[in-house]
Amino acid sequence: MVVKIGVIKCGNLGTSPVIDLVLDERADRPNIDVRGVGSGAKMNPEQIEDAVPKILDFDPDFVVFISPNPGAPGPARARELLSEMDVPAIIVGDAPGMGKKDEMDEQGLGYIIVQGDPMIGARREFLDPTEMASFNSDVIKVLAATGAYRKVQETLDAAIAQAESGSIDLPKVVISTEVAVTAGGFQNPYAKAKAMAAYEIAMKVADVDLKGCFMTKEMEKYIPIVASAHEMISAAAKLAVEAREIEKANDTVLRKPHGGQGQTLSKTELMLKPE
Repeated sequence: MVVKIGVIKCGNLGTSPVIDLVLDERADRPNIDVRGVGSGAKMNPEQIEDAVPKILDFDPDFVVFISPNPGAPGPARARELLSEMDVPAIIVGDAPGMGKKDEMDEQGLGYIIVQGDPMIGARREFLDPTEMASFNSDVIKVLAATGAYRKVQETLDAAIAQAESGSIDLPKVVISTEVAVTAGGFQNPYAKAKAMAAYEIAMKVADVDLKGCFMTKEMEKYIPIVASAHEMISAAAKLAVEAREIEKANDTVLRKPHGGQGQTLSKTELMLKPE
């Protein structure tokens, strides 16, 4: 059986660019077929109302909807539309989604909340395309090296396996620091500590950017606030890389590639085949 997965991207999180790629890293997985639609950078209700129905043309076995802040008007409209469809749906969001867990339960939706996927410093005086790309590259490094992406992958892989058997138990997952680094499989305690520090900083970045973007009105105050948040994510990315480098030096990097039939394999030693 080939499981058909529809992915709807609304706006952007650090998880958005790779949400489909982590399921098929070599582009040769035989048991899934993925299609995506998106609203670009905007996440207003009008873009959502155009994007969400299009995914039904693919006749997916389940849908993944990813956006910042599941409670914002556009994502909230998407949740309404998805809850009315006769297709299982999983919402992937950031920390503000914590306040919408009960609502998503009532709507019959699954969710994955990535707490370490922070809001960007979206002030015009500070944020240009280069800064935007640099910020997102640091977020990607943190989420990849700490284990957060692996937890997303494992959660969606479980949904794929359930779809193959005929029934999906929609996930209710919050990726905290502990959940991320557990999925990261660190064997060296110093590496684990660095990964924990990286993820904790990433979670704090969202609070600082929230203050700079929405709670501070004076330009001379909010510019250094959002700049400091971007410095924080840069430092977090360095810690995440250091954590992985320690594991590499010990030849204990956990790798979990997909096998020839779509199954998850595992290995640590670099020169061994995954099993």
